[in-house]
Amino acid sequence: MNMELIWNFLTTQGADFGLKIVGAIAAWVVGRWLINMAVSLIGGGLERAKKLDQTLIRYLKSIISVALTVVLILAILDIFGVKTTSFAALLAGAGLAIGTAWGGLLTHFAAGVFLQVLRPYKVGDFISAGGTVGTVKELGLFATTILTPDNVTTIVGNNKVFSDNIQNFSHEPFRRVDCLAKVANGVDAQDAIARLRVAVAAIPNVKDSPAPDIEILQFTPEGPLLCVRPYTHTDHYWQVYFDTHKVVATTFGSAGYPVPETPVSYRTVG
Repeated sequence: MNMELIWNFLTTQGADFGLKIVGAIAAWVVGRWLINMAVSLIGGGLERAKKLDQTLIRYLKSIISVALTVVLILAILDIFGVKTTSFAALLAGAGLAIGTAWGGLLTHFAAGVFLQVLRPYKVGDFISAGGTVGTVKELGLFATTILTPDNVTTIVGNNKVFSDNIQNFSHEPFRRVDCLAKVANGVDAQDAIARLRVAVAAIPNVKDSPAPDIEILQFTPEGPLLCVRPYTHTDHYWQVYFDTHKVVATTFGSAGYPVPETPVSYRTVG
């Protein structure tokens, strides 16, 4: 009985079923070849543009390949007369469930994509982002790794970085170093400024242009408060910062300036 059923199937529908199998195999082979070619072309274009990180390019190629493969499978199922509407609904439901469960991760991923495209900073830059200041060690798709000046590795979610202000101290060729120096009452402030201009300009890694800004910032009871502002590259910021304070102390000491003191007034009772 079973043999008779098989024979009837082969004689009536076998040829049609066989053609469908051959067509499905051909569709799979040709489809996969076209998908690989499309992914290669897209990946090559993104790599030549040099605007995206290699990690992001690999992720994009994988996503495109998987999406096109799903479409190919649905097309092959349609060859066999299988209704793909239910499969599409199932995939949509799965996507919604994943999006709900991984909502936080997906926001970090989306922010990571925008950071890769917009490039507000790169590995090696000294930045302030997401409440953290330090050197960028890695720009991932979900988080940015920052090494703080006190040698602490901090991982900040990309969504936190992207939703806050980003300061890139390495973007420009130089930055300003802000220092203060106070001279005592009775000291010629212009003489102190002239001495500091020469001494600060001689500090290693201080830029000649723009020249250091040294001016009277304000007057205090102890004496004039000077702002001492040399310019340097971010890589030399702390070296110039500390050397400037050393130069201030050395210059004022060599000039014999007295130490600023708060004036004291005495009240007589009686």
